[in-house]
Amino acid sequence: MNQYVDSEVGKLNTVLLHRPGPELARLTPRNNDSLLFDGIPWVGRAQEEHDAFAEALRNHGVEVLHLGQLLVETIAQPRARAELTGATLADPRLGDTLRDEVAEHLENLDAGALRDVLMAGLAWEELRAAGSGRGLVYRLMDRHDFVIDPLPNLLFTRDSSAWIRGHVAVTSLAMPARRRETSITRAIYQHHPRFVGAKLLYEPRLEPLEGGDVLLLAPGVIAVGVGERTTPAGAERLARRAFSRELAHTVLVVPIAQERATMHLDTVCTMVDIDAVVMYPPLADTMIAFPVRQGADGEPEVGKPQPFVNAAAEAMGIGRLRIIDTGLDPVTAEREQWDDGNNTLALAPRLCVAYERNVETNAQLERAGIEVIRIAGSELGSGRGGPRCMSCPISRDPLPAARSA
Repeated sequence: MNQYVDSEVGKLNTVLLHRPGPELARLTPRNNDSLLFDGIPWVGRAQEEHDAFAEALRNHGVEVLHLGQLLVETIAQPRARAELTGATLADPRLGDTLRDEVAEHLENLDAGALRDVLMAGLAWEELRAAGSGRGLVYRLMDRHDFVIDPLPNLLFTRDSSAWIRGHVAVTSLAMPARRRETSITRAIYQHHPRFVGAKLLYEPRLEPLEGGDVLLLAPGVIAVGVGERTTPAGAERLARRAFSRELAHTVLVVPIAQERATMHLDTVCTMVDIDAVVMYPPLADTMIAFPVRQGADGEPEVGKPQPFVNAAAEAMGIGRLRIIDTGLDPVTAEREQWDDGNNTLALAPRLCVAYERNVETNAQLERAGIEVIRIAGSELGSGRGGPRCMSCPISRDPLPAARSA
């Protein structure tokens, strides 16, 4: 199966990454907050760190697909090109006159140049240098403004799509700075020859749902965090669709704090073995889950809230879900949580990738029998995301099915 993912820990075969590029160079102190970055990354070093990440994956037999290359090849399909430019031109800030100017500019670009604009945006001065730019909207823009905003968060490929078995959920991103990302991932999955026949489980027009909040605990068991990015309505919509296509028998809806440090479920909890998670210590005893299953009438039935670890173990059909006890003091725990210490990417059971800077968390993982591949992330982490955030698994070896709850 070329595209199939039924767990977080089955042997990883193919993954989608995005090597950071000129879109990161668009970040300045004037716009980094609105573009959801906590700092201004050193682009060259971020690229070096990302290249090392990709090489570590290849060294463990993982096929690495790069979003930028897939996008160029997708743009070669006329229908895909029309969809992508249409999504870009739909920005209501443009107005009719500037929209026509931008449409003409994009029409004259080759596939590589259009790819760059779709990802890195189009600055006011760049449109002027191309001999375009007129009308009221353009005249009233600041010379530092973007006519098309850049997408620096493309780096975090986990959020804009998630594979659930043989179906792909192209998500609905909550923050305005990220919403156009899904027009790119959707076009790739719908038009690139690699993904012919891909079945869409979710679409950007639906309720907010982000891939960082979706954890495949076991075949048939999905955990969905609701908080800053994913809404309860998004979790319900995913559950309905997963049940109707027999992709899951249980969806665990997990409320998480609506804070920057815990924006997604995978910032506080990720799987490192078929029955083990690494979790932010203050949440281990307090995180709850609402089990959702399909009722006899086809409607989702919501069970009573339970401790997350208990609800997960029951749905997975195991005696207990092991929590890797990081044993960290409160200060170290808070620091390593901020630095994505719990945001690991499993390459196989008991084998994961983590940022090297989370020294204590990594040491505790290894004491628990988890092999840790350490990567640098001093610049990559400035957008608040770790190895799991930066990777969208396309294919994993299947795991034995969980006991139906």
